[in-house]
Amino acid sequence: MSAQPTFVIVGAGLAGAKLAEALRARDFPGTVVLIGAEEHLPYERPPLSKAHLAGQKSLEEFTVLPAQWYRDHHIDVRLGTAVTAIDRSAKTVALPDGSTIAYDKLALATGSRSRRPPIPGSDATGVHYLRTIDESDSLLDVLTGNDRLVVVGAGWIGLEVTATAREKGVSVTVVETAELPLLAALGREMGEVFAELHRAHDVDLRLGASVEEITTADGKATGVRLGDGTLVEASAVLVAVGAQPNIEIAQAAGLDVDGGIVVDESLTTSDPDIVAVGDIAAQEHPALGTRVRVEHWANALNQPATAAATMLGKSEPYSKLPYFYTDQYDLGMEYVGYAPKYARVVTRGDTSKREFVAFWLGADDQVLAAMNVNIWDVGDAVRALIESDRAVDPDRLGDPTVDLDDVYA
Repeated sequence: MSAQPTFVIVGAGLAGAKLAEALRARDFPGTVVLIGAEEHLPYERPPLSKAHLAGQKSLEEFTVLPAQWYRDHHIDVRLGTAVTAIDRSAKTVALPDGSTIAYDKLALATGSRSRRPPIPGSDATGVHYLRTIDESDSLLDVLTGNDRLVVVGAGWIGLEVTATAREKGVSVTVVETAELPLLAALGREMGEVFAELHRAHDVDLRLGASVEEITTADGKATGVRLGDGTLVEASAVLVAVGAQPNIEIAQAAGLDVDGGIVVDESLTTSDPDIVAVGDIAAQEHPALGTRVRVEHWANALNQPATAAATMLGKSEPYSKLPYFYTDQYDLGMEYVGYAPKYARVVTRGDTSKREFVAFWLGADDQVLAAMNVNIWDVGDAVRALIESDRAVDPDRLGDPTVDLDDVYA
């Protein structure tokens, strides 16, 4: 590393901003260059489908750091600029104008983009996706001035937008190929809870259904035609069928990829001078004992501290459990842990009133993950259960009168 090293961060979202902040907090004296494709300063994305879409928060309120902070901390911010290539031999990144920036250490924080399935009519006016502030603004205009929305996909984004739209009085039809909302994320038991939540708010759920075409008139979306031929009219269509990690420049540069950019416990890629953080990082997780890639806000917020330490030669593992949250109507929840395969779900509390904690148990009755719904004082206790990796007594776990510290088998 040179006497005055240059650290380049590619991606100016939450992860990129927090990494720049973490480097200065650790007294890195060199040059920090933060490069982002959007024209906006880094901002948090959860409000795009929640408070901002509801008209309750402005961009300024969820911008990560003000412009003055970057000036005060001598961060070279390049907005509206997409890095086109990485030359690992020369240790440079290429910009659209043909120029290059040399780096001593490089961080990739390029995030994800909306998946765009090849649905006929998907390029029509009135078809929306949701990943950026500009897309949220466009959708906000729709929810203010239109009365019927079709949402393709019953994942987190689709359901959050659905809830916001219903609270604005917009009629919503949700089309989902799976049998239940959030089936892949939460499983059947909790998928039923979210299905009932939205039906209770008069959402037209079309489950086990596919969209064959977005119908149009004069280049504008008018609704969707389902696989069984049914026509659903709409003033606008939101396609929310998941996210695609932005890993193309990493792959072209020869970094190891496997659904994301492969990184070790300390977020180092297959190149020791390059780290990856946030949505794109497929990490060998020390606490979970497997490789995971998490597309949620908490990773973008928390991983940069580890990445900064790694870039400064003080590697430390990132071991926080995956975490995410949602707010839909009167339901607020937090989920922590990792349970792609589980033996059963145990609940304590009242699911009908949507005040409960759900626990995903493994084959040996160890707690793999937990979700607290409208109950806010159990976070530390459920993390302790997961981290202990000890068997619990399912009956005691489901009994609200038993303290969570006293549910072990």
